[in-house]
Amino acid sequence: MTHAHDHGHSHGNSPIDIHAHFYPKEFLQAIAKAGPASGATYKEIPGKGPTLIVDEITLPPLLPQFIDMDARIEAMAQQGVAVHALSLSLPMTDWAQRAFAQELCEIYNDAAGAACIKHAGKLINFATLPMSEPDLAVRELERVAKLPSTRAVYLATQICGLDLSHEKFFPVYEAIEASGLPVFLHPSHVIGHERLSRFYLHNLLGNPFETAIAAGHLIFGGVLDRFPKLTWVLPHAGGAFPYLIGRLQRGYDKRREPYGCALGPMEYLRRFYYDTITYADQPLQYLKDLVGADRIMMGSDYCFPIAYEKPVEVVTAHPGFNAEEQSLVLEGNARRLLGL
Repeated sequence: MTHAHDHGHSHGNSPIDIHAHFYPKEFLQAIAKAGPASGATYKEIPGKGPTLIVDEITLPPLLPQFIDMDARIEAMAQQGVAVHALSLSLPMTDWAQRAFAQELCEIYNDAAGAACIKHAGKLINFATLPMSEPDLAVRELERVAKLPSTRAVYLATQICGLDLSHEKFFPVYEAIEASGLPVFLHPSHVIGHERLSRFYLHNLLGNPFETAIAAGHLIFGGVLDRFPKLTWVLPHAGGAFPYLIGRLQRGYDKRREPYGCALGPMEYLRRFYYDTITYADQPLQYLKDLVGADRIMMGSDYCFPIAYEKPVEVVTAHPGFNAEEQSLVLEGNARRLLGL
């Protein structure tokens, strides 16, 4: 028995990657055709793949595994990953005008649903909603929540320049809470991107701070209190948020600004789940000590250039997780949260 197989055997046989992105061919074709009217550009980069450009967001050329699910399943087998939770990433759909935003979400969700049927048991979908139009978002949620492939909802950390504490989005949260689905977040337009244009900092620093800002708004904006049954999942191991929790708590204790939350920020740490994407053992250990192994799920950021190539080994080779905790992080927590 090989060492790798032994790992898989001892610590969860069916690892689930909860942070894996998907760009359906039909979605890209729709943007190529109708995107320019909304300010989006689709380009084929010879020998590298297609890319999308919206405002300050330029996608790296998309590898075939982003688009072709047969290639994806092959790559998953090489990684020892049993299930991918599919999610749309940048630039999401919030930049598109009303009817086009709705159309793009429907195209994405239908293509993901079809892929999940074709590759049953290996793929699930995190539905995307036209959040720029909350009434349409509620309607699309009602439609996709009925699909067996839909296991969560995927939202950007800010929408059209509005933060997640904006009351405009409350009807959507109410509908998601009623559906029983969790919400997974992902940075989209990054704050301060003008200062982060060099050195890939828009991603390396911008994304984790964007996630921390979203968590701050959900706590201080009273969103977690108002929707007590709604579960939120933070990408990139919570970004900067877990590391700054003491500072947020200190502000709550010492300042008199009108915070709209019932409890101090520390009390909300476990209202969130987090993925494993820290890129170093120490921060992952810190996250585990802070929130508990039962709040962490394996993720890779598949298949962007900085994604984990071996997401399973990030968990199995980590000295801080015992066999039971490894099993929780690799699949147990995701199965419980996603109803698999």
